[in-house]
Amino acid sequence: MPSVAFRVEHDLLGEMEIPSDAYYGIHTLRAIGNFPLLGQRVAPSLIQAMAEVKKAAILSNEKLGYLPVSKSSAMIQACDEVIQGQWLEQFPLDALQGGAGTSTHMNLNEVIANRALEILGHPKGRYDLIHPLDDVNLHQSTNDLYPTAIKVASLRLLEKLSEKIARLQGALQKKEQEFHACLKLARTELQDAIPTTLGNSFSAFAEAIARDRWRIFKSMERLKNINLGGTAIGTGFGAPKNYSYLITQILQETTQLPLARGENLIDLTQNMDSFVEVSGILKAHAVNLFKIASDLRLLSSGPNAGLGEISLPPQQAGSSIMVGKVNPVIPEAITQVSLKVIGNDQIITQVGQLGQLELNAFLPLLAHSFLENLHLLIQANDIFRERSIEGIIANQESCHRHLYESASTLAILIPRIGYEKATQAALRMQKERLTLQEALQGIADLSHQEIDEMLQTSQLLSSRR
Repeated sequence: MPSVAFRVEHDLLGEMEIPSDAYYGIHTLRAIGNFPLLGQRVAPSLIQAMAEVKKAAILSNEKLGYLPVSKSSAMIQACDEVIQGQWLEQFPLDALQGGAGTSTHMNLNEVIANRALEILGHPKGRYDLIHPLDDVNLHQSTNDLYPTAIKVASLRLLEKLSEKIARLQGALQKKEQEFHACLKLARTELQDAIPTTLGNSFSAFAEAIARDRWRIFKSMERLKNINLGGTAIGTGFGAPKNYSYLITQILQETTQLPLARGENLIDLTQNMDSFVEVSGILKAHAVNLFKIASDLRLLSSGPNAGLGEISLPPQQAGSSIMVGKVNPVIPEAITQVSLKVIGNDQIITQVGQLGQLELNAFLPLLAHSFLENLHLLIQANDIFRERSIEGIIANQESCHRHLYESASTLAILIPRIGYEKATQAALRMQKERLTLQEALQGIADLSHQEIDEMLQTSQLLSSRR
């Protein structure tokens, strides 16, 4: 069995052997041992965003004359490779960790330093040539880089989520038009209500999702202010003042995101309420997805012994024992996503209030929960649209049967026959199990055609025109 080669690195606590082929170093190795918790690694979107911020810092230090081009060019290339998704296996840390994100930040510093050394033809670990802290981390702190990176990653994902929600909204609006004349029975408190149309139901779905789209688009404003240059506590200790302004400008240009230097970097370093606010907006979207998924499960229930007013596109066999069973697996999956997002929102709220004095030490949990919600909702919107909404079929026969067999439909006839006669007909329908037309015989002089015409009145059709 071949032996594994090592290099020796040291830190405040002593020395450790690092696998010679690893781009990470001693700080990362200690964190691997300290935090075997969640079993999920730091989100790649966060690592890539951190590399984007790190690149802006290196460019700023180069332009201001604090880093020679001989070093900065190799470090920038290393950043670009991480941004493009390379070397993700060199980021092995658990998403949950102590230290406000310092371990993940040090992981990135070490990977960039060692990859830059390799680019320049030097062996990994030659920190006398390029140092993870003296060079890669020059004029930075975890406390300004890490929350800025969370915002960069979040803004990119919010843009993507807004696009996905717009497509879901479009699919619902298409179904609204397709079903605009499909008469059905409404339900309130799960009991028969007055007549409506299936198009009306989908118009409400579409309108709720439209609100989500607008709220999420506007929520990007809440995350645009960053604390870069504030370093440890927002005072800018250890960083030149011109660096603070330049790095924000460069990050704006390289990311093409609407970022802005915060007016009070001390505030932005210790307070995370902007994430709490946006998380609440994501929760509202999850609530709407939950409600729509729940309604679709009810409307498609049965199909023979339930409502059966719509058919969802079948995606897989539903039972290992019940032959022919097809379950509403996509709405069920969306429901679970919604519950997860709502639960994560509570975590984000608690992390926001756990900040103490000049810093919030629990940002890794906030980052994991917040970015997880964005990733989940992006996937959920696509899956819901592609595998459920777009393939829904109206079962008009079931809709009409429920309509004509419910006494609640008589409400539409009250202006013509009066409340008393409508009540008499309702009692007959309930006691004698009669249809609408059968119950009206001998009570109101209305033909089948006249009843149908009244049920086709414009009040029942889609109100969104």
